[in-house]
Amino acid sequence: MTARAAVIHAPGYHCDIGPHVFPMSKFQRVRDSLIESGAIADHEIVTPQAADRATLERVHAPEYLDDLFAARMTWRTSDAEMPLTEEIANAYAWMAGGTLLAARMALECDAAANLGGGFHHAFAERAEGFCYLNDLAIAIQALRSERRIVRAAVVDVDLHQGNGTAHLFRDEPEVFTFSIHQERLYPDKERSDLDIGLDDETGDEPYLEALQRGLAEVWAHRPELVLLQAGADPFHADPLGALRLTFEGLKRRDRMVIEGCRARGIPVVITLGGGYASDLADVVRIHAQTCRLLFESESPAPLAELGATP
Repeated sequence: MTARAAVIHAPGYHCDIGPHVFPMSKFQRVRDSLIESGAIADHEIVTPQAADRATLERVHAPEYLDDLFAARMTWRTSDAEMPLTEEIANAYAWMAGGTLLAARMALECDAAANLGGGFHHAFAERAEGFCYLNDLAIAIQALRSERRIVRAAVVDVDLHQGNGTAHLFRDEPEVFTFSIHQERLYPDKERSDLDIGLDDETGDEPYLEALQRGLAEVWAHRPELVLLQAGADPFHADPLGALRLTFEGLKRRDRMVIEGCRARGIPVVITLGGGYASDLADVVRIHAQTCRLLFESESPAPLAELGATP
């Protein structure tokens, strides 16, 4: 393998949320799929620490964190629309720690994947949409506070707009937020630095053309780190949306971002985000193929094929 990449996962990501549309079991299953396919060995997977309180408070309000870790269902936590126990709160802290470790390791080894995370609906003072902690923002703010980066970008290709991330960085010109999503769908939209809202039934080719246009603006920002929220929910069989991307379209989507970063020498971090297909194997396949792109031995495509200017 010519590409250098790290894969992050911990048993602490697992929690029991009962019967729920969000498939928490997918994190372990993606890990197992990568090992079974030979993409990575079990002993090569790196275990993070759960994000500590000081790290979380760089993004989230203390009062919100008090409610979250005491498992209190209040106005601050109830919009997550999922159960809340101490185990669940701790799992989100583990995954936030995973995204932070992935970001730190990406700066050293070019790329990293956290087999969890991507919780882009969480705001500073409240949860929303299955998201208790915004691990994307937590990782960026931690690295900025450590003076390891100044400029970053979030490329959010989930079915749903990354409204929490957009709001958190609305007054942060050094952090470029780009969301490409289904327009007529949850959530109530916040303003990202760049939003591309797509019509129902968009399909592969129009989607990829729009993504390429959007990435040109990301590259113009010249980020020192890109966090990719690679949700599996634009898939054609996902019941929560109607963008209708195929397996191949999703693979091309993620390759465009990853190889675009590589061609410009920008470290990239993958987080998994959403995915709700009735057959969980489809969700696992999509996430695993995204992660395997980090280990492809192909040379990066020419810049002209990856979104215009360097």
